[in-house]
Amino acid sequence: INTGIGWHEARIPTIATKVPRAAFTWVTARVRESFGIPVITSNRINTPEVAEAVLARGDADMVSMARPFLADAAFVAKAERGEADSINTCIACNQACLDHIFVGKLTSCLVNPRACHETELQITPAQQPGKLAVVGAGPAGLAFAVTAAERGHSVTLYDAGAEIGGQFNLAKRIPGKQEFYETLRYFSTRLQQLGVRLSLNHCVSAAELDAGDADAVILACGIVPRTPAIEGIDHPKVLSYIDVIRGARVGQSVAIIGAGGIGFDVAEFLTHDAPAGNGNADRHPADPVAGFLQQWGVSTNPAARGGLDSHPSSPAPAKRTVWLLQRKTSKVGEGLGKTTGWIHRADLKMRRVQMLSGCEYRRIDDQGLHLQVDGEPRLLPVDHVVICAGQEPNRQLAEQLGKPYHLIGGADVAMELDAKRAIDQGTRLAATI
Repeated sequence: INTGIGWHEARIPTIATKVPRAAFTWVTARVRESFGIPVITSNRINTPEVAEAVLARGDADMVSMARPFLADAAFVAKAERGEADSINTCIACNQACLDHIFVGKLTSCLVNPRACHETELQITPAQQPGKLAVVGAGPAGLAFAVTAAERGHSVTLYDAGAEIGGQFNLAKRIPGKQEFYETLRYFSTRLQQLGVRLSLNHCVSAAELDAGDADAVILACGIVPRTPAIEGIDHPKVLSYIDVIRGARVGQSVAIIGAGGIGFDVAEFLTHDAPAGNGNADRHPADPVAGFLQQWGVSTNPAARGGLDSHPSSPAPAKRTVWLLQRKTSKVGEGLGKTTGWIHRADLKMRRVQMLSGCEYRRIDDQGLHLQVDGEPRLLPVDHVVICAGQEPNRQLAEQLGKPYHLIGGADVAMELDAKRAIDQGTRLAATI
């Protein structure tokens, strides 16, 4: 018997990133107790270690997977060879698989753009292997470097930071997005296996690149946050989302300008308690499944109607007061993923985040953020204002470079800060260069 846990009509997340790994195998274990035939479990089982643990504790006789095979078609072969570190792990983002299906698009995978495009996007040995310089070790630069090296090119990857990842190093700090650690682990392993020369803490200059012997230069320098034209934008109350996620001290009342994906992430980050007084994601929380089930009102009592608590306990309000604001008059978070946006909105609602659309920002001063909503002036007396108002391509190096170059990732198109697009673009360029 192949077991499932239901569908989203229940308004309980079952397969998205926010769902802890193997969060529902306890249900299969209950079924297994009552049957004398093999029972299969599924949902949010994305590594060999998790699957083996499920089997070892007797929750199921077999494990089924779907999205992990989109992320890495060689998942089973690598697991059998004991090469788990080289598996490209499914991060349960749904951005290129389920979100595509729900709008009639061809399925693929954010971390593996070749999924369902294998005959079109082929990685073949380069006819003339060359020396390639890649600037920026974010998603686009990493995807390009790995694919180009797989084809036989000699690749040097530069980054001004101390670690690979770019914007993924911010994403992995967001509660519920710890799976990004896996993507960075995969890329790190592949860079080593393929012999890519990695030069970290190195802010490579245009003069250095111009004087170098690279046959091609690929600029994946990422983005710079956009600064909106608001009076008082340079006030000490104002922080960028990058500063906040990296650990800047934030007060107990916060206004977030911009309700896109980054704005939602920052709201999530700031409404989770942490010892340092800031939000942060624990890579290995003590009991993530128990906390998840309690938050969403899931009952472990098999007699509970619909598997839900009849009197669920409401999550304790966040210690911070947070406003999530946008200029648009549409529903806040309308641009989020079709299969995940409702989860983010519900989560923030549980944490008492106040969402406002149709905001006109007037000024920021010692009193807080002055704005106008539906034609009425309003003051939010906040300690800090966090700017999540989009981003611009970082093309400073491109403007200084004397030799031809290729632009990929956020340095090419910064709109929406789309990792799916960045990895796809990096892979496709590397497949043809």
